[in-house]
Amino acid sequence: MDQIDRLMVVEVEIGSLSTTDSPRTSGVDPEHVEALAVVQTPLPPITVHRQTMRVIDGLHRLRAAELRGQRKIAVRFFDGGDADAFVLAVESNVTHGLPLTTADRKRAAGRIIASHPQWSDRMIASVSGIAPGTVADIRRRAPGGRTGEESRIGHDGRVRPINGAEGRRLAGELIAQNPGLSLRQVARVAAISPETVRDVRNRMMRGEDPVPQRGRQAAGGEVRVPPPRLGRGPSAVPDRDAAQDRAEAVKRLKADPALRFSEIGRTLLRLLNIHTISMEEWDQIIDTVPPHCRGAVAYLANESAEMWTEVALRVQSKVAETA
Repeated sequence: MDQIDRLMVVEVEIGSLSTTDSPRTSGVDPEHVEALAVVQTPLPPITVHRQTMRVIDGLHRLRAAELRGQRKIAVRFFDGGDADAFVLAVESNVTHGLPLTTADRKRAAGRIIASHPQWSDRMIASVSGIAPGTVADIRRRAPGGRTGEESRIGHDGRVRPINGAEGRRLAGELIAQNPGLSLRQVARVAAISPETVRDVRNRMMRGEDPVPQRGRQAAGGEVRVPPPRLGRGPSAVPDRDAAQDRAEAVKRLKADPALRFSEIGRTLLRLLNIHTISMEEWDQIIDTVPPHCRGAVAYLANESAEMWTEVALRVQSKVAETA
């Protein structure tokens, strides 16, 4: 939904702007406005819905400009419908600035479900900053929350069936036949999300059916469990001593002139060095993620994991080519 003219910033009369229909039901925070008003450097432009002149993102910056006695403010315009403008307002207030309250985020999710019923729970969760399960609960309670819809649009833009039992079954067969396939590769063939493929793989590691009992009942029958059991054991929990092994491997790579003396090589070393921290350090990092940032962090972590899996497979293929 990138319909913002990011290259053009214009000065707009503050009096011409509307502040109605904000997802922030409690209004502005006076202390935050005062803090912004004394900032010496220019604040980022606010985002305004061109058709209605309604402020989508930047209400506190607008009030700070008024407090400083400004008559005009820098604006970027958004071109799109009212429903999409509201989605952008929610997303903007979740990802930066003063976060929305949990109640506001849940209320916004309910409105987005009504305006964009074809979006998946995970996609609405990523926009509203709440868990996908919470979105599913809100959808179930909403009038007409399930009206015979058979598919939804996921975060990656792909249309997938709501009942993914068949996709899970196919993913289980693909993983059993070729455990080296990446989550994205399996997801493309099985027409399910990479995260669902991850769940299928984890269930198989534990020796469970790739389709949960609820999914089998919804599909109207039993689904065959692929026979092999994957992974190192039921837990599939990373070894805490593995951090030391990774650190040693990176140390050896840092000593290689082929990597040390090239810009791309140094970039690779910096990326690999991030993953040398221990599980205890990761636990500390995870515990300190603010509640309103957890959805975004989880999404980025999943995307990074997928990218590293793809990198590993491609590098391994080159090893095979030169063997």
